[in-house]
Amino acid sequence: MKRPGRLVRWEAERGFGFIRSPEVSADVFVHLRDFSDRRVTPQVGMELSFEEIHVGGKGPRAVAVQAVSGGASRPVPKRAPVNNHRRSAPARANPRRASASEAPASWGLLFLLAYGVLLGAAVWSGRLPLLVLGVVPGLSLLVFFAYALDKNAAQTGRWRTKESTLHLLALMGGWPGAWAGQRLLRHKSSKQSFLIVYRATVAIHCAAVLAWVCWLRGIPLAV
Repeated sequence: MKRPGRLVRWEAERGFGFIRSPEVSADVFVHLRDFSDRRVTPQVGMELSFEEIHVGGKGPRAVAVQAVSGGASRPVPKRAPVNNHRRSAPARANPRRASASEAPASWGLLFLLAYGVLLGAAVWSGRLPLLVLGVVPGLSLLVFFAYALDKNAAQTGRWRTKESTLHLLALMGGWPGAWAGQRLLRHKSSKQSFLIVYRATVAIHCAAVLAWVCWLRGIPLAV
């Protein structure tokens, strides 16, 4: 069923935006390829008609989008500036937030260093095979690219990677790549439920490695 709406945000360089409709509770994601007429140049304030779909448990998405004649000259609904103001507020607060995030970043780097020292010592002592020094970085690189692909899919409305898959890769030893993806790509870095499970996978993996090196392989804990 066709719904009416108005384009309230458009990222021309990235080819996507959001439609606000009185018949939908949330702003509706729309991509350039979802327009029926590819000759249309999307502009903020343009009146549109569209069909609403839901993909992968995410928010609503518009398809079969058509421009309504004469709609481009009408103003954007009044609530749009309010939302824009709210969105811009974190940007003004970023200097303070940046300094507050330095501590977690430092702890993460120290933890990575300790993990690397543990693996190196285990390989040097013969408790782990030399292959580990190649597998762990390779797996981390794979997880980093998985984060990058998932972020791109979220921005373009394509099929997303399951969170359980990302957690499984982190549990297998790719958690350093996941940490880098969260910090460098700003992806999956604010969803608390995801971060709780991610930290649990890191703790379980590191505990398993430590148990293997210090107990199962016969290295005294005092060493």
